[in-house]
Amino acid sequence: MERVTNKTLEKLKYDLVRDGLVSYDDIEKAHELADSQNVNIGTILIKSNLISEEVLLKFLENKLHIPYVDLKDYTLDKSCLSYINYIDAQKYKIIPLFKIENVLTVAMADPLDLFAIDKIVEKTGCDIEPVVCAESLVLEKIEEYYHNENSVGQINIDENENKLDWQEELNNDVLSDEHIQILIRAILKQAITNGVHELFFEHVPNGLSVNFRQGNEIINTGQIPSVLVVPFLSKLKTLSSLDANVCELPQLGKLVFKAEDLTLTASISAFPTINGERISLKIYKPPKKLNEIGLSENQINTIRYSLSTPGITLVCGASLAGKTHIIYSLLNDLPKENKNIMTIESIAKYNLDNINQCELNENIGFNMDKVMRFIEFQSPDIIYFEGITSKNALDYFSSLIFKNKILITEFLADNMADLNKKLSYSDFEMFKPLISCIIFVHSQSRIEVFDKTDLSKFLN
Repeated sequence: MERVTNKTLEKLKYDLVRDGLVSYDDIEKAHELADSQNVNIGTILIKSNLISEEVLLKFLENKLHIPYVDLKDYTLDKSCLSYINYIDAQKYKIIPLFKIENVLTVAMADPLDLFAIDKIVEKTGCDIEPVVCAESLVLEKIEEYYHNENSVGQINIDENENKLDWQEELNNDVLSDEHIQILIRAILKQAITNGVHELFFEHVPNGLSVNFRQGNEIINTGQIPSVLVVPFLSKLKTLSSLDANVCELPQLGKLVFKAEDLTLTASISAFPTINGERISLKIYKPPKKLNEIGLSENQINTIRYSLSTPGITLVCGASLAGKTHIIYSLLNDLPKENKNIMTIESIAKYNLDNINQCELNENIGFNMDKVMRFIEFQSPDIIYFEGITSKNALDYFSSLIFKNKILITEFLADNMADLNKKLSYSDFEMFKPLISCIIFVHSQSRIEVFDKTDLSKFLN
């Protein structure tokens, strides 16, 4: 994750000293603590009781000549929420307050974050007028106002519910936003209860079919009637921060929701077909610690050794076996001190502390070719790249081993024989000898780990 900063305070921190509000030594110590804890310097100053939040905000108001707004009892214009989606609001710690003509007034914890302002201007087409606000209150208001707008709501799982049928929600004749959210929630609940991790929504003559993938079989669970298709897809895409008005181009998004005490993530892929958009949804559970996923102590030691020396750690398994879940557990387990760990992903399923996660985005030209041209300028020590997309990418990332990099990637294989067959292809001639460890995920309860010595025995 990128280093957390507050550009406003970084610029004005020594003005606090000049104004006699904080000592120079306190500023320097706060700066060191902020870096080590990956929080902004203002958070450290307030938590350490070196300055009160109110005094700090008044100081910023006077220095920047930007109004300070206390959001505690503030009621914002809900119609403005559509200008800034939930993910951007959280990322930039920004929330829209009101709009007059073409000027959108926003509350920001960091009003000198010009990058954030430029992004919002680009997305909204509005002029942005920032006001200063406490970071804690901005985040509190984001959760308060976006909860219903950008959430499917809590999904409560009853272990006794063996025969769920989301179609029962179609009996409700009320065509409302709340009804659509209930319908989405019912579909997700049935999928989770049935142990399904991949869903498809496909256009059919009289509506939208809802399909669950169980193993290698796709099961049709019912059909959403035509009258609900447009509002259903629009709401699902909005919840996933996709453009509901675009259906001619592929889009990737992320849906975050709660099931009992877990926060789950689903990646959403919208893809145009001649019959209409096909939506694919994959559900990912939050990563566990490495010692909680059924590995022995010897297996964990093998993996940790592999991830401490240059080489490729390959996570293999069939589709939906849980490869991504294992990889996130590996990434969470890595020692972060003095290491630059980077990921190259289509969608970041979960935010990982102190790891620089990068999402590919074809819409703005940030593709694998760009990654291969520029990633070495970031001096990564450990790289996770999601899947192998081309021979060029395969050879490029393999070559990084000779520059003392450590790589983690995943590979689709039904079993060890299938893996052996696929790796025997000439395209893997350079890649194969550089593998230092293979983690084969047969199922959630059966994981095999092979070190370099083991690999020489069965890989031709």
